[in-house]
Amino acid sequence: MRSTTLAGLALATLAPLAAAQATFPPADTARDLAASCAICHGTSGVSAGGGMPQLAGQSKETLARHLKDFKEGKRPATIMHQIAKGFSDEQLEVLAGYFAAQKAPR
Repeated sequence: MRSTTLAGLALATLAPLAAAQATFPPADTARDLAASCAICHGTSGVSAGGGMPQLAGQSKETLARHLKDFKEGKRPATIMHQIAKGFSDEQLEVLAGYFAAQKAPR
């Protein structure tokens, strides 16, 4: 009986810890995620010199589709397919929304 009580106590103690770990670390912000894109696409999705596509102001749907296509290897790229694989689909949606909300260059 004592082992049953100890097992129950252990489960009762560990369950909240497991739930807390499921949400740790806290969700990244869109700006934090977008920082990894800045070297090629600029800090706000406006690349300098025009060598890389402008992300700012494109539609969220288009950006999300392109990012997911990179991740799945459906869109040719030199490095974007590797970068996109490092993000979850939810994070790619967040990135697409962030860049869609940025002001496009004039």
